[in-house]
Amino acid sequence: MSGFVGVLVSDPWLHSQFTQVELRALKSKFLSMRRESNKVTVGDLPSGMAKLKAFSELYNEEEIAAILGETYPNSEDGIDFEAFLRVYLNLQSRASSKVGGTKNSSAFLKASTTTLLHTISESEKSSYVAHINSYLGDDPFLKKYLPIDQSTNDLFNLAKDGVLLCKLINVAVPGTIDERAINTKRILNPWERNENHTLCLNSAKAIGCTVVNIGTQDLVEGRPHLVLGLISQIIKIQLLQDLNLKKTPQLVELVDDSKDVEELMSLPPEKVLLRWMNFHLKKAGYKKPINNFSSDVKDGEAYAYLLNVLAPEHCSPATLDAKNPAERAKLVIEHAEKMDCKRYLTPKDIVEGSPNLNLAFVAHIFHHRNGLSTESKKISFAEMMPDDVQVSREERAFRLWINSLGTVTYVNNVFEDVRNGWVLLEVLDKVSPGIVNWKQATKPPIKMPFRKVENCNQVVRIGKQLKFSLVNVAGNDIVQGNKKLILAFLWQLMRFNILQLLKNLRFYSQGKEMTDADILKWANDKVKSSGRTSQMESFKDKNLSNGIFFLELLSAVEPRVVNWNLVTKGGSDEEKKLNATYIISVARKLGCSIFLLPEDIMEVNQKMILTLTASIMYWSLQQPIEETESTSPSTGTKNGGIAEGVTNVSLDDSASTSPPPGTKNSGIAEGVANVSLDDSASETSLPASETSLPSESETSLPPESESLLPPENEPSLPPENETALPPENGH
Repeated sequence: MSGFVGVLVSDPWLHSQFTQVELRALKSKFLSMRRESNKVTVGDLPSGMAKLKAFSELYNEEEIAAILGETYPNSEDGIDFEAFLRVYLNLQSRASSKVGGTKNSSAFLKASTTTLLHTISESEKSSYVAHINSYLGDDPFLKKYLPIDQSTNDLFNLAKDGVLLCKLINVAVPGTIDERAINTKRILNPWERNENHTLCLNSAKAIGCTVVNIGTQDLVEGRPHLVLGLISQIIKIQLLQDLNLKKTPQLVELVDDSKDVEELMSLPPEKVLLRWMNFHLKKAGYKKPINNFSSDVKDGEAYAYLLNVLAPEHCSPATLDAKNPAERAKLVIEHAEKMDCKRYLTPKDIVEGSPNLNLAFVAHIFHHRNGLSTESKKISFAEMMPDDVQVSREERAFRLWINSLGTVTYVNNVFEDVRNGWVLLEVLDKVSPGIVNWKQATKPPIKMPFRKVENCNQVVRIGKQLKFSLVNVAGNDIVQGNKKLILAFLWQLMRFNILQLLKNLRFYSQGKEMTDADILKWANDKVKSSGRTSQMESFKDKNLSNGIFFLELLSAVEPRVVNWNLVTKGGSDEEKKLNATYIISVARKLGCSIFLLPEDIMEVNQKMILTLTASIMYWSLQQPIEETESTSPSTGTKNGGIAEGVTNVSLDDSASTSPPPGTKNSGIAEGVANVSLDDSASETSLPASETSLPSESETSLPPESESLLPPENEPSLPPENETALPPENGH
């Protein structure tokens, strides 16, 4: 059985600088340039390179030609693919110097894990290794491999089988992965490793990670910059998860009235952390506001004031009297050590302004000693704020789904972040490329209220164009934050998304409109064909609460994926939860990107049940017939590796049909399983643009299920030995 080969590069070092996703995109670009003149010359490169999204805003053709002239004085010289890659790296290197460091400390969750130079920070590696040693040192399986030596590459080698990353996700958000679904043998075969990484990537998306251009093969190879980028996001999510009023009601002390409370609730966690820090600094008499975790804390003064007000018993005048920033940073770390908060940061990291490590350091201090009052009337106000569990779960699912699509704007709170209409326009453009008129849209920050209404009016108009049920709904309803309406709109949008994806599997649907009834029938037929007797009467069938039907469905689409020795009868609530947790992890391990919780299965949440069923259906229908009907491992497809059924991602230089102005749009066809549907069947759907499905071993995070779209008029490049798949919706 042949394995996935992908794009080959003879120079190992050169090959190591790119992911397979990037290589395929660049190979497609290179071949399109060659087809125009039957060969690629130095003179062809400036126009081609200037169109790549990595350089379009940094260089014009003349500047690229000048750079090339330093190495290739003759513009008629021929260029092969490897020379093309070296030119690309050269331009990247110069771009890195041109752009400089990041200015936005809150951009970390949204940032791609691929950096301009594919370098890693040794300080970050050491800090994250210490974190892993601390939190996973007693893990029954990993303890024989820990502690990891910070001075070696053992971290990346240990990450190659996927177990470490899965365990780390569970440390960050306990219960995300049912550890019974992790393959934990001492030596894993390629199928089992690939399953672990598929489970890891889909679970990482389900906790809010947005990692671009990373696939299971990249993790199998232990590519340092990609592995470290994923680990850093997982750790950040762990450190910031309590920075909200629900988990820490004492945060209400940071605001003065109920209006400010609403604003606080809408802030991303890193912004809440900055507000908390400035709150204490103001009390301590520090005059300068801190707006980031890099340049604003480099001199160490802010830390000196902060630690003095939080732990005055360890205060030392010498810290503020120090004239040298390096000396002051050293005293700050000594103070933090006395508070038992010396984690993640060294004096050198403070002076160099490492944004990720400074953020982690401040978050650790917050958890250890936040200095907020526990006896405040404001706290009771925060605790009395209504918390609709169902609404909260739906908001979480929609938020994760939106962030998985690869939109430019990262959503922290659905109800607040969609009120200006821009996020909804971005989502609509992903789901149905070209449907948004960006000339009539206003990009945030938006100061004039009527501009927000204009954005939301266009959202409603497009919704009606897509045949959504929007009776008596106006844009102003979204601006006002009508939760019920916002949830209803997003649900219809998700449902439209999945029905279009299924419709575009033309070998199955023959192009006809898909309905909820079709999904229900497919699931029942699939289970029946496997010799089982379970049936689902509807997506509200209370018998689904024990999880048995979904385990039989998963076993029907891939016989080896369910370990029946771990399945309970589902008689009690405890047994139902065990089954539900196992179902979600097995589906993710198979390749489905889903965002429901075990409670959604136990309570038979109609919408989430439909989402789960459709995700499994989409994955199954993408498999070669001989594979889905056989008992051979799912990873044993011709592409070698689990078809990430909901395979995510690959970024290319092409933009989507109509990108928002001023954004670096990556023209992504969002694949599958970020899907959700609705109670009613979709009567009419607009056809979405189609694109070929990327290699099954290429998955990428955040853009949840993105397929590699070649630039306009440029053919996509099928990797070697890859089975041709039917066209899929690119949304």
